[in-house]
Amino acid sequence: MSLINKEVSDFKVSAYQNNEFKTVTKADILGTWSVFFFYPADFTFVCPTELEDLENNYEKFKAAGCEIYSVSCDTHFVHKAWHDHSEKISKLTYPMLADPTQALAKDFEVLIEAEGIAERGTFIVNPEGKIVAYEVNSGNVGRNADELLRKLQACQFVAEHGDQVCPAKWKPGAETLKPSLDLVGAL
Repeated sequence: MSLINKEVSDFKVSAYQNNEFKTVTKADILGTWSVFFFYPADFTFVCPTELEDLENNYEKFKAAGCEIYSVSCDTHFVHKAWHDHSEKISKLTYPMLADPTQALAKDFEVLIEAEGIAERGTFIVNPEGKIVAYEVNSGNVGRNADELLRKLQACQFVAEHGDQVCPAKWKPGAETLKPSLDLVGAL
């Protein structure tokens, strides 16, 4: 069953950001675009490369009106320890959500129950708190922040221009399509 248009359930989790512990709730995500970036665990191999890639593009996401939330089933204390001991993770400035109860991983349907960790799931959530795009990768395949940003921008464009759609590889400023009977079989 698809998660498109599924509303994120109410949640309240601890987070680590900018040398502070804080609380993040569903209310915090409403009214703005969000990316929930699930990864298996702290102190692993592929995860730091992905999280650093997101940090290297964080300003572009913020400029697009989007907050990034990295999420694992580790505690906020483990996030801090990883931040303090990893060169790549020490650069992060976006919130690292702690999900030790696995509530978020279950809600987004990325929990690997037998292992108590999350799949590599990436979710774009609109300002109404609904999932508008997502993908889940195998644990040994890293993701690309540039492509995620492109998808976010496409989701934002179609949300604003409901009568148009974005073709493959669309980027801001490129041509879009306006669905009509004239296009059927013409492309």
